[in-house]
Amino acid sequence: MEKLKIKIPDLKEFLDEKAFKYESPSFIKDDPILIPHQFTDKRDIEISAFITSIISWGNRKSIINSSRNIMSYMDHSPYDFIMNHTKEDLTSTNKSIHRTFNMIDLNYFIISLRNIYINYGGIEDIISDKKNGLNLQERISSFKKIFFSLEHPQRSKKHLPSPIDGSSAKRFNMFLRWMVRSNEKGVDFGIWKKIRTSELSLPLDVHTGRIARDLGLLSRNQNDSRSVEEIDIKLREMDQVDPVKYDYALFGLGVYEKF
Repeated sequence: MEKLKIKIPDLKEFLDEKAFKYESPSFIKDDPILIPHQFTDKRDIEISAFITSIISWGNRKSIINSSRNIMSYMDHSPYDFIMNHTKEDLTSTNKSIHRTFNMIDLNYFIISLRNIYINYGGIEDIISDKKNGLNLQERISSFKKIFFSLEHPQRSKKHLPSPIDGSSAKRFNMFLRWMVRSNEKGVDFGIWKKIRTSELSLPLDVHTGRIARDLGLLSRNQNDSRSVEEIDIKLREMDQVDPVKYDYALFGLGVYEKF
């Protein structure tokens, strides 16, 4: 039997109120976004945010602790470490850092990020490159190809999404939300200026997916790229300029209100 949808007379007004409520500085202390908020330099912010987003699955407290360990490994200066590390600075062990993400993966990410900053101008320049007419989700997949263009451990590829292959790219879309959306409310950073908020997609996960289905915003059962496309259409109907603000509403309803 199909699950009954929750009927709310004015869904947009309801979600606008929830988005406004949960997008506040109080959100930061329990969320992985806490890690990049410890930095002020743009490159330190985006590197710490990128790496933190990569391991953002499971318990949020555990994610924050694991990210702190990574920042310590990088001497709390992620950009400087990436650009100036030597082979001796990289620990040669397969010790786990966070679940299946281990030191082998992290060391490759460090090496690849150095290549990206030296030869491609940084993460933002790759993701914002529209010369081939690709949309933002397609550019995430292109980024993955560049990221793994160096000799790499095959095991590490699973830690970066490819929407073209069907991934919802939850963690990468969350990273993009952090980088692109305005810092006006003190949560996201707004340090990337080459991508519009209207291009962003919902970081679809178990919480936002469940609430979206309960509210009739999503009909598909899988949390995949097709579901992201479906819910993006609904959220952009409610706010063409900043549809991903509703990530706060859906997440807050699921995690804080047990909606």
